[in-house]
Amino acid sequence: MKRDAWLRIALALAVVAIGIAACTSLAPKPGAVSCPAEKQALIVVNTITHTLALCENGHAAGTFTVRLGSNGTGKSREGDGKTPIGRYGLAEPWPSQNFGTFALVEYPTAEQRSRGFTGSAIGVHGPHRLERVLGSFVNTFDSTDGCIGIATDDEMKRVVDWMGRRGATQILIE
Repeated sequence: MKRDAWLRIALALAVVAIGIAACTSLAPKPGAVSCPAEKQALIVVNTITHTLALCENGHAAGTFTVRLGSNGTGKSREGDGKTPIGRYGLAEPWPSQNFGTFALVEYPTAEQRSRGFTGSAIGVHGPHRLERVLGSFVNTFDSTDGCIGIATDDEMKRVVDWMGRRGATQILIE
């Protein structure tokens, strides 16, 4: 498909998403975030409130709304469209052709793998290049293949900058 056709599709999707969000207020709102009382900087994702928190010493230094897997949570196998639940290592973010920036979530853990869990390429990332025109409306619906999607490149940059400054290498998805 040609580039201008993709742009027309993206624009049409943006108009539809804006209309839906404006009429039904479906976009998730950041809620109360429970940051664990630990010294280590940690990213916490609350899958109920669709909130990602940048946690420092038991307090949220920043919060963002996120979209999750299109089939909910509780990932156990490759391709199930679910976001995993648990505590994982978080790799240093890198540039992504599809998502702007991508930080790999080290799923599954060795213990999960021993129980038969499968999967790969789960991460925290910015909006897909074709969806970024939607801005914050991209998070109106859970639409990832199991990842944690940040709405805008600017928000993802703030997460990445914080990770670098604080040395955050862990993510808790609950």
